[in-house]
Amino acid sequence: MKIIIINGPNLNLLGKREPDVYGNQDFESYFNALKNQYPTIDLSYFQSNIEGELINKIQECGFDYEGIILNAAAYTHTSVGIGDAVKAVTTPVIEVHISNTFSRESFRHQSYISPHAKGVIIGLGLKSYELALYHFLNQ
Repeated sequence: MKIIIINGPNLNLLGKREPDVYGNQDFESYFNALKNQYPTIDLSYFQSNIEGELINKIQECGFDYEGIILNAAAYTHTSVGIGDAVKAVTTPVIEVHISNTFSRESFRHQSYISPHAKGVIIGLGLKSYELALYHFLNQ
């Protein structure tokens, strides 16, 4: 089973950026622990601060992977292009967010991805990624 986690802008700063919102763990160590926990899955990871690179990666993986776990971060609320990319591919996408976007600024309540995603997991910290992975493994 091939699954990719795609993270958007500023998520490369996890563990350093706003630990009261995002926690103290960096994503690389979390991802390595996840890979060790699920050794039979072909699990990969991509992060970019650049919108077009995220769209390219969704398109690249969007027809021959079993799942995409997408945290587009701030682009969730601004990028029609990323929403369109999710809509265009056949690989199911689960949108995840570490923080509860509905308890934050009002502009974070809108998602251009959610209407095209198979599901959305919000506000459960890094555990959100594992719950998305669990879904793909048990469908």
